[in-house]
Amino acid sequence: MVDVADKQWEDRVKTLLKVELKRQNVTYAELAGKLADIGVMDSEPNIRNKISRGKFTAVFLVQCLTAIGVQEVRL
Repeated sequence: MVDVADKQWEDRVKTLLKVELKRQNVTYAELAGKLADIGVMDSEPNIRNKISRGKFTAVFLVQCLTAIGVQEVRL
């Protein structure tokens, strides 16, 4: 069973990543390529699923932000 507070945090992190992708004008396919460029091998469908569920590690979040060139995030 998912705790309501956990779901809210997952939604917040998912939204943060989606907003940064949109700001950088990066699609999921482009993100997969940019991740590969930094040595992170993941498929576009897998990336899309991780982000849509909002269940991913902090490491994945930082990898994505690094791959798309985001150096700072405002919470």
